Parts: sequence; structure tokens; C-alpha cells
Amino acid sequence: MKPIFIAGPCVIESADVLDEVARELVRLKDKYNVEIIFKSSFDKANRTSIHSYRGPGLEKGLAMLADVRDRHGLKLLTDIHESGQAAPAGEVVDVLQIPAFLCRQTDLLVAAARTGKVVNIKKAQFLSGLDMQYPVEKVREAGGTDVWLTERGNVYGYNNLAVDFRNLSDMRLFTDRVIMDCTHSVQRPGAAGGKTGGDRTFVPAMALAAKAFGATGYFFEVHPEPDKALSDGPNMLYLSDLEKVIASLL
Repeated sequence: MKPIFIAGPCVIESADVLDEVARELVRLKDKYNVEIIFKSSFDKANRTSIHSYRGPGLEKGLAMLADVRDRHGLKLLTDIHESGQAAPAGEVVDVLQIPAFLCRQTDLLVAAARTGKVVNIKKAQFLSGLDMQYPVEKVREAGGTDVWLTERGNVYGYNNLAVDFRNLSDMRLFTDRVIMDCTHSVQRPGAAGGKTGGDRTFVPAMALAAKAFGATGYFFEVHPEPDKALSDGPNMLYLSDLEKVIASLL
């Protein structure tokens, strides 16, 4: 199975940032003849602090994502946090993503499945790969035919994550498209004074290790200036570094 890549800024900040990232993704997509799906969130409902930036919201955010699709011809992925967001988001994007903390929320999974879109379920930080059988069953029994699973690490004590790469092999028992979230897996949740920290230097190694364990997709949050990003800056890749990581995987 040919690998796919999912990439984009954590949260929608501005049209300029979306455009700059999208132009680079189109260049890489054409240069390497690979599928690259543009990712960004219209709302980050699970930020550490109530004072953290969440995004432009559903209506404005979906309009901005639709503009990326129309101007650049990229497929789109965004996450949803409530079942009522599934239908409107499904009218704009190609892949609906279920956040890790919400991967057992039956109503959310069912609503996503009923859109007919691809449903990408991120494995919770408190579950094993084998536990993901049941979220997949919920989507399929609600009529969803295309389900992906994404590994993003497990809670390891306080403010830390560890990746058990065996989860990738285990999740391939339930779906062929198993994705490694190479940037969220290097987070330090809540460890940066009211926001999440991380260390992007481990991202390329996370990707290569995932390839060895059978990953069929790779997820990278990227930003032109991640240290100035409004969400997840410490674990996001510099946009200028994405090409060499993709090249190493191909």
C-alpha cells in the first residue's frame, strides 16, 4: 500500500499561514507523486488552558478550509469534537478526524460515519492498539466503510508520552490504513506552564520507526514559524523541514 501523508498547521490561524503551507504541500505532492492531505483544525476544544487560542470556529474555519481546497486542489482533514459538527464538516472535508480523548464517544463516531466520509480515529493515550477494535466497529456498524487508525503515543507518568510501536501492527488487524502521528507523539502534555510542550527533534526518528512497524500513513503538524504558532508549537515541524522527512520515508 502506497503511503499517504497528512500535514498542516495545528489550528487555523490566518489565511496567509494556510496558503503558505498549502503551496508547499502541493509542491511536495507533485515532486514526489504522493498523496498529501491538508490538515488544520477550526476549533481546538481540548486546549490545556481556557485562555489558550482555540481557532476561528466552525463556520469561519470551514470556509477557510474550503478556500484551501478550491485554490490548491488538496484533499482536507479536520477534527470534530461534537456530533453536531460532523455533517457540516463533512460537506467540506474528505476526512473527519476523531480526537484521541474522544475515540470512544459513540455518538461522535456514529455521526462521523453517517457522513460517508473517511473517518480517522486517533488512538487514545490510555488505550492499546488492540482496544481500537471497538471504535472501528462502531463506525462500521453505523455505515462507515473507510476507517483509518492513528497512533499518537500513550500516557507515561505525568506530562509525558511514550510510543509502543507494536500498536501499529496490532491496529492493522482492523484496518489497512494505520497512520503514525509523528508530531503529537513527541508532546509533553500540559508541561509548559498551562500549555503543552514537546520536542520536535524526535519527529524524523518517530516516522522512520513507524515505517519499520508497518505504518501506511504519516501525520505531521507543520508551520512556517512553529515557535510563533498559536497551538502545539514545540512539537510542530518547521515547514521547510518537511521535505527531507518525506524523502527519508520514500
